[in-house]
Amino acid sequence: MKNYKRLLFAGLFTLILTNFSTKTYAHCEIPCGIYEDTIRIELIKEHITTIEKSMKMIIELSEEEVPNYNQIVRWVVNKEEHAKKLQDIVSQYFLHQRIKPTDPENEEMYAKYIERLTLLHELLVYSMKAKQTTDLQYIEKLRTTIDDFEHAYFHTHEH
Repeated sequence: MKNYKRLLFAGLFTLILTNFSTKTYAHCEIPCGIYEDTIRIELIKEHITTIEKSMKMIIELSEEEVPNYNQIVRWVVNKEEHAKKLQDIVSQYFLHQRIKPTDPENEEMYAKYIERLTLLHELLVYSMKAKQTTDLQYIEKLRTTIDDFEHAYFHTHEH
């Protein structure tokens, strides 16, 4: 009976921890110096493609004579999860760790800093819009913006 109670307690404790803990998918903030910027760009592009696929499936399933609402909901959840993951990479990785504040006195570096911040903010806004709708224009905006950011970012960084 003692072992049963211990097992029950351990199971409940684990259940409570998993329900109240927060998952983070960031690389790190301690600074370890191990960065793979190109991988993060590719992950963002993959999330954009997944969001696009989800949007198209939501549209397709919604137009059926008898919509399968279960599948529609699953695609909506998928779209939202990938938009959130995209936002996490932009915010947690690039904004928190990689883009460093620049002295406004250095006009050239400050202009690059502002350009990168602007592009990252656009990515955040377009991914938010992608959560709110199935309008595929936001996919194109996301793709254009990540390409622009990639060019602006790697202009002074190694690939």
